[in-house]
Amino acid sequence: MLDTANYAPRLKTLYRETIKPALKEEFGYANDMMIPRLDKIVLNIGAGAESVRDSKKAKSARDDLTVIAGQMAVMTRAKKSIAGFRVREGMPLGAKVTLRGNRMYEFLDRLVTVALPRVRDFRGIPGSAFDGHGNYAMGIKEHIVFPEINFDKVDEVWGIDVVIVTTAKTDTEAKTLLKAFNMPFNS
Repeated sequence: MLDTANYAPRLKTLYRETIKPALKEEFGYANDMMIPRLDKIVLNIGAGAESVRDSKKAKSARDDLTVIAGQMAVMTRAKKSIAGFRVREGMPLGAKVTLRGNRMYEFLDRLVTVALPRVRDFRGIPGSAFDGHGNYAMGIKEHIVFPEINFDKVDEVWGIDVVIVTTAKTDTEAKTLLKAFNMPFNS
């Protein structure tokens, strides 16, 4: 059985022992608190038009996201009614989950080593999807690339938004941090 009190994910150990000292040396930080680190990873599935016609679609998206994240996902609901889209206020439209700590490192490890290589015609992720404040956002077209999802039981294929939030002040620092975690940037 896994001893969770002394357990540290592989990437967390890699960050502490290798990446942190390398970043401190490369950017010349005065103290360890200035070194960029991962803050959280936010996953989002928007069920959209399908959930308007059938409310079970949003529940299905939430269940799939819960399996992928290893943590209970929350339903996202419409903030206001939009008649043109047949959306009413409070109607479930998708699901989201925020990962921190060990679960965040475990998810990033699975994303980089298992899920992204399983994407069809994968040639890397764009290195330009930073927001100017050290955060990276990307989309995955099919959630079935994650090994936790049983392909035979999938009723709908969802796209997933993945936002990696770091404490980096600039995009260069954040890109260097993510490259150290073996993120497959194509540029």
